[in-house]
Amino acid sequence: TKGEFGGLGIEVTMEDGLVKVVSPIDDTPAFKAGLQAGDLIIMIDKKPVFGMTINEAVDLMRGEPGKKVLLKIKRAHEDPFDVTLTREIIKVQPVKWRVEGNVGYIRIATFGEKTGPMLKDAILDIKKKLGDKLEGFVLDLRNDPGGLLDAAIEAADHFLTEGEVVSTRGKDPKNNVSFKASGEDLAEGYPVVVLINGGSASASEILAGALQDQHRAAVVGTDRKSTRLNSSHDQRSR
Repeated sequence: TKGEFGGLGIEVTMEDGLVKVVSPIDDTPAFKAGLQAGDLIIMIDKKPVFGMTINEAVDLMRGEPGKKVLLKIKRAHEDPFDVTLTREIIKVQPVKWRVEGNVGYIRIATFGEKTGPMLKDAILDIKKKLGDKLEGFVLDLRNDPGGLLDAAIEAADHFLTEGEVVSTRGKDPKNNVSFKASGEDLAEGYPVVVLINGGSASASEILAGALQDQHRAAVVGTDRKSTRLNSSHDQRSR
């Protein structure tokens, strides 16, 4: 979450005794090798993953930068295949942006300490470049595995002035917490489309859900089990 770590560049979880790829991180060894959300890692350097804890599996994948690690991958209905990756120091650029025609495109790769400030810079820079020609924003959260909750709330504050972003509820009502938007809509009411897919998790889901619930954005993408297009539209004018 500080923007730098050593490894392969994949966010992982444990499922049915195997390591499951939540998402590869942009421009990392895992991303360049073509690993995908939903891939199952069944062997690491020829050692079966089944029976390991998540920490034991992660420790095997971590190591000295420049050293190689061999993964055996099971993907959907395909036969298992091997992928050799070279470990690197992973420096994550959480936010990238550019202008496409009269639309501002903003890619959020992860939610870390720098995400909120960089998202603000992105919105302001796009507005400055396009001026009165600006028609709206595309917020790309595809394959974003999430990160810090505070970063997701800060990001939502850049588009929302009020309303609930996320809440938690426990068995003891004293543990119930609600986080409300209290920021400034830096996008000034311009239309926003959020792109998601099966690799959008955690803080990505919180941000997408908050913008959808507050009728601030249309969420478009695929679910975790298929490639079927799903779209939730909300018409909004300036």
